[in-house]
Amino acid sequence: MIGVVVNPVAGVGGPAGLAGSDGADVQRSALARGARSRAQERAVLALTTLAERHPGLVVATVAGAMGADAVRAAGLVSRVVGVGARDAGSAGSPEAAGVTEAADTSRAVAALAAAGADLILVVGGDGTLRDAVSGLGAVGHPWGERVDGGRGDDGSAFEAENSRQVHGQGGSGTRTPRLGLPAVLGVPAGVKMYSSVFAVSPRAAGSIAADWVDHEGLPTEEREVLDIDEAAMRRARVDPTLYGMLRVPHRSGRTQARKAPTPVTEAAAVEAAARGAVSRMRPGVRYLLGPGGTIAEITRQLGVEGSPLGVDVVLDGAILVRGASEQELLAQIAEGPAQAVVTVIGGQGFLLGRGNQQLSASVLRALGDDPLLVVAPEQKLIDLHGRPLLVDTGDPELDARFAGHVRIITGVGTSSLYAVNAPELISV
Repeated sequence: MIGVVVNPVAGVGGPAGLAGSDGADVQRSALARGARSRAQERAVLALTTLAERHPGLVVATVAGAMGADAVRAAGLVSRVVGVGARDAGSAGSPEAAGVTEAADTSRAVAALAAAGADLILVVGGDGTLRDAVSGLGAVGHPWGERVDGGRGDDGSAFEAENSRQVHGQGGSGTRTPRLGLPAVLGVPAGVKMYSSVFAVSPRAAGSIAADWVDHEGLPTEEREVLDIDEAAMRRARVDPTLYGMLRVPHRSGRTQARKAPTPVTEAAAVEAAARGAVSRMRPGVRYLLGPGGTIAEITRQLGVEGSPLGVDVVLDGAILVRGASEQELLAQIAEGPAQAVVTVIGGQGFLLGRGNQQLSASVLRALGDDPLLVVAPEQKLIDLHGRPLLVDTGDPELDARFAGHVRIITGVGTSSLYAVNAPELISV
């Protein structure tokens, strides 16, 4: 049985330039800046892909914005399970209202595991998957009310054991023990996605889920759930912490790698790549400097103080906006020529859509025909072993424009042409 949990506020801090979405204060600030979460639409996209191959599939989930809304929007049948004490007996549950906290995600994952889901799609970012780890750790321990079944859209009770959708790890005929923990797959919708438990895109997640149904399970790998302290990150301290391991269905090219930091031994290569980018900057052009160690070296060479993991706007060697939001970037672009400066996420190969959501589809379209100045040390490209770079802006038409090849500045007077693909364009 497939289960789905959605974090309704996942990713809201990205377009707002807040480098994350953890905490009610950050979420309120993001909304005040005009940002919104795209978790629901990304959940629907994943589930629609599943529905294309398995129309009418019954999916276990929780009420409202935490799952049932997306399941129904995709044309699938939701089987809603309760999640324990917080919403027991409450008509205005946090799940129905979309007003949720970390513990609600943990409760939801625990409830779906107890109800018999053997693959749970969790829509969010690193923090959401960290909450999923906590939820699975609570299965079999006191956690509100254990759930053995649920109710469908028509109010009828169901038993997971009787569902034809009970699948296990491995191939046909192999069943996961009922007391075993389910597999989990992250649907990317957050700001920070350091962990290797995510599909490369929502459609990729839906395709993996459809394969799981087709084959009664898939091979799985134990993968790390990493997260960082957002408050420390905003003070330029980026130190990912391991919070646990999840069993993740693996499909080559469909699940993302763990983010790899730039080794200290590459400092000279990073300095050279940054110097090459600085040498190509033109007077009168606003440069939107994205996050990353290579970009931080560019700000150092320009002699400006950038934000640790934000997007900063620089014009003729002077910083105009530090840690800009999507709306502030659009306002700056309207003032004159502009170009975004981005780097490659080590290990994952993402250019857009991971950690730089301020560079939204609207911003990238506003930049015109030459929106990107890409810079990275050569070793980051070598370490990809021929895998293409990835873009995931949430706009398939725009992603298609980026697909092909991009010139990457690797040093002073040196550059490489490298393939770019959009996960949403890969056949599922």
